[in-house]
Amino acid sequence: MTRRFLFVLGSARADGNSELLARKAAEQLPAEVERQWISLAEHPLPDFVDQRHDSDHVRPASGSTTGLFLDATLAATDIVIVSPLYWYSVSSQTKRYLDHWSGWLRTPGVDFKATLAGRTLWGVTALAHAEPEVADPLVGLLSNSAAYLRMRFGGVLLGNGSAPGDVLRDTEALRRAKTFFAREAPLARFPYETAAA
Repeated sequence: MTRRFLFVLGSARADGNSELLARKAAEQLPAEVERQWISLAEHPLPDFVDQRHDSDHVRPASGSTTGLFLDATLAATDIVIVSPLYWYSVSSQTKRYLDHWSGWLRTPGVDFKATLAGRTLWGVTALAHAEPEVADPLVGLLSNSAAYLRMRFGGVLLGNGSAPGDVLRDTEALRRAKTFFAREAPLARFPYETAAA
């Protein structure tokens, strides 16, 4: 299968630091790798409504925003969550997208979990802290989501930046961006899983 990257942009600001860093990393991908960039600010998803015990799930219409994200997610070999660090995790727009995964897991004819198994989840984020460990909740959210779906987890590319364009002065982040997507991502594991699990 030809690699196809879906970049889910979760910032409330266009051309924010997380997006700038993701674009620097994407520049290193081979020319034949397909890339799709979708902004959650430009294509806002409706609030997720949990219908597990109330009604049957139906596949969202192809022309709808939810259908756009579902189709793009299913078509991607690599899903890149591009979100600034907000209160130590992803933005509310990004969390809403991930919440919709819960509904897609139960949508007839989609086979969401089996389709995503073996594909790769990545993260790119900019934070306004010198201490990278403040992003641990964001990293945990993504790595545990990948583990649940038996996806590979490529890790999170961290950059430092608060004001617009700040991340382009983070030389260490720009250096890491050059090889971020080049490595083979391992299958994600929950922290408490043993090797035999």
